[in-house]
Amino acid sequence: MHIPDGYLSPQTYIPLLGLAAAFWSVALRKIKTGLSHRYIPYLAMAAAFSFLIQMFNIPIPGGTTGHAVGGAIIAILLGPWAAVIAVSIVLVIQAVVFGDGGITAIGANCFNMAVVLPFISYWVFRIICGPARTGKRVRAAAFMAGYSGLFMASISTAIQFGIQPLIAQDAQGLPLYAPYPLAIAVPAMAVEHLLLFGILEGIVTALILGYFMKHEMDLIYAFREIKND
Repeated sequence: MHIPDGYLSPQTYIPLLGLAAAFWSVALRKIKTGLSHRYIPYLAMAAAFSFLIQMFNIPIPGGTTGHAVGGAIIAILLGPWAAVIAVSIVLVIQAVVFGDGGITAIGANCFNMAVVLPFISYWVFRIICGPARTGKRVRAAAFMAGYSGLFMASISTAIQFGIQPLIAQDAQGLPLYAPYPLAIAVPAMAVEHLLLFGILEGIVTALILGYFMKHEMDLIYAFREIKND
């Protein structure tokens, strides 16, 4: 899902960088005022976990690969604003140091994987879980949170690809950047994330949440917020 350089036009990646920067600004304020010092080490470990899990790329037909992100479980455990910072740090390091994702596409990649994914995942979990704290409903909520969040992030990415032929053309009307229209880009991204990578993110989310429910129930941000509501 990492967008490389040359696939998005400036008309796309500049606004997305600005949008991502706005979320970074709010997230930093939220963390400073709302995240206890007790949870700061967990934030660092969350970023390390996201970095690690993204290293396990699964090859798929067509010569591309995909992976889980870890944004869903971070949002559930530490909150979606903490997930914005944790996953964004990972994506910036990957782009600058390892060339995984383009420099110009940092804003787009962060918007997709560090904003769309955590917030969708968090609210799907809250809605499905309801007041439950244990049992199959919580596990199902965790799975659907990871599955839905990664899928919607892939759709966001596909839309960014698919609009390029419409907004950036040369004098002959040929695409200057990503050449495939929405009718191709959206199904291509949707299928692999519906059938494989969304499931992987869901399983990772459910398994890790199950561990914390047994050993660190008080850590789980989503449960504390449900209680406060």
